[in-house]
Amino acid sequence: MRAWLPERQVSGPERAVERDIESLNRVFADAFTDRYRRDGLVGVRVPHLNPQVWRYALLDAGDGAMVWRDEAGQVVAFNVAHRSGAEGWMGPLAVRPDRQGVGIGKATVRAAVDWLVDQHVATVGLETMPRTVENIGFYGRLGFAPGYLTVTMTRDLATRGHAAPALLSQRPAAAQQAATAAAARLVGALAPGPDFTREILLTAQLGLGDTTLVDGSDGLDAFVLWHSAPLAEGRPKEELRILKLAARDERAFAAALVATEAAAARAGIRRVAIRCQTRYEGAFRHLIERGYRVRWTDLRMTCEGYPEPHAGTGVLFSNWEI
Repeated sequence: MRAWLPERQVSGPERAVERDIESLNRVFADAFTDRYRRDGLVGVRVPHLNPQVWRYALLDAGDGAMVWRDEAGQVVAFNVAHRSGAEGWMGPLAVRPDRQGVGIGKATVRAAVDWLVDQHVATVGLETMPRTVENIGFYGRLGFAPGYLTVTMTRDLATRGHAAPALLSQRPAAAQQAATAAAARLVGALAPGPDFTREILLTAQLGLGDTTLVDGSDGLDAFVLWHSAPLAEGRPKEELRILKLAARDERAFAAALVATEAAAARAGIRRVAIRCQTRYEGAFRHLIERGYRVRWTDLRMTCEGYPEPHAGTGVLFSNWEI
């Protein structure tokens, strides 16, 4: 901290809890709106996130959801670090605009890295906007290196002509447990480390979405964890967002997309959004051929010594955003 401003003290981290959601939303919106303004996007105003989405993020992160407070006890910064098995990642994270440039951002990233390492993860990652070179340099100085792009893609759907999808929520309790266990085995067979069981269960518990299942002759061929709850506060349900996807091969990937689009259409949702990790070139090309349009890009970065594993065969998408 600046020695000549002793009254501007910051304390933390402490665990973020549900009563902090309003403050987290305010810091989130102000910080990212300011970031866009400095990038030249003066007219962009970032909305508050749906409080239910924040609840999901905080419950998913547990003790990895960290806040820092100013001398008045107000939230000045936060970082939400998540662990999915041995996969660790952080986001969102933000520092209040009036407290940027004094080392708080570095402290939040280092605290999250330390927490994740203490959880014995094999991967430590994050995503940032690739055009924001300041961010890339900032994370680079903290030990992160750029990898592949994550490309947000969307497709508008017809409302009819979709076969009924297989959904986790439609199965009896015992079959749901078996399918969730099969999803964990499928992920483990594709790449060592990640486990999305907690996210699947939390999504069902909070009523945020569902999991599409593609059964094969020898077990589960693919699954897609998705949310249909609005991302922004006060918005209607307008798109289905894919958070996690695992497919045994590209045929199963294509089938998983068809089934998830059917789930969206049958729920009256006209758009599907997927964050495609471009490491999987075949999956990207299939999305383009299917009519998905590129909307946004993020740069995936991993910490030195904690790389991201990739499926040798098949497709494994893990969204590093909420």
